[in-house]
Amino acid sequence: MKKIATRVSYGETLVELGSRHPEILVLDADLAAATKTDLFKKAFPDRHFECGIAEANMIGVAAGLSTMGWVPFASSFAMFSAGRAYEQIRNSVGYPHMNVKIAGTHAGISVGEDGASHQCCEDIALMRTIPGMTVLCPADDIEAREAVRQAYLWQGPVYLRFSRLALPVFHEGPTGFQIGKGEVLHEGTDIAFIATGQMSYEALQAALMLEEEGIHARVINMCSIKPLDEKLVLEAAADCGRVITCEEHSIIGGLGEAVTGVISEKCPVPVHRIGVNDVFGHSGPGEALLKEFGLCASHVAEAARGMLGK
Repeated sequence: MKKIATRVSYGETLVELGSRHPEILVLDADLAAATKTDLFKKAFPDRHFECGIAEANMIGVAAGLSTMGWVPFASSFAMFSAGRAYEQIRNSVGYPHMNVKIAGTHAGISVGEDGASHQCCEDIALMRTIPGMTVLCPADDIEAREAVRQAYLWQGPVYLRFSRLALPVFHEGPTGFQIGKGEVLHEGTDIAFIATGQMSYEALQAALMLEEEGIHARVINMCSIKPLDEKLVLEAAADCGRVITCEEHSIIGGLGEAVTGVISEKCPVPVHRIGVNDVFGHSGPGEALLKEFGLCASHVAEAARGMLGK
């Protein structure tokens, strides 16, 4: 199966959009080669702005540009775009509801050898708390491209989360992704997996493992974390009776808490959250770290067996 890092999808889609929409500007914080915005810089050098290692200033510049009708995409590693610049995002973008798009690449544990200082597992939580902020976490190349296009069309602030690792491209064609909507990847009624980002593929693989054992899992890919597709979540809870959430993010404040918040209020059923369990990461190969932290199909399948008593 072909693998593509969603940060590459981001850079290439910016070029595609930039060729049709001259109001798009791209800002970066000394990481254009890594975030892949260097592709946009090469195509449109007069519309790419290198802000240096000054992420807070970059967000302020993006907010100012948006007041003049530009559509800025401000890019850096998730740890810096969402973390270091949080106050500027809250006060200069979120509070006045500016039309600024913020990209966080190299998110999660799979950043690998860069270690705990760069492995941002808190960015979804931070961005979810900002009123009016839309949060998107695509699962593969095809969905990432659709998410960037939808972010451009969306009026208001958007946070886009991208991977460093190359991810399996499991969608066979356009998904018709819409902000606020989830996607059923696999049908089942014994248990439901609600996943986001690269964990959507792992959840799908877990469902296929379990099917061989006679366990039928429903798999929902939730690129749009905020707004969340509450209807799809509640249908899964009502039909399956048990839910497992899967994310390459802390179990605190991320997809798991968004899902449990809806379920606990409207359709209480047992929920198990798979993610990073309130710990920092450490240096190591990305794939190995994902397995160590239980962010893999075999762990998802084992958790399902446990919930089903099998």
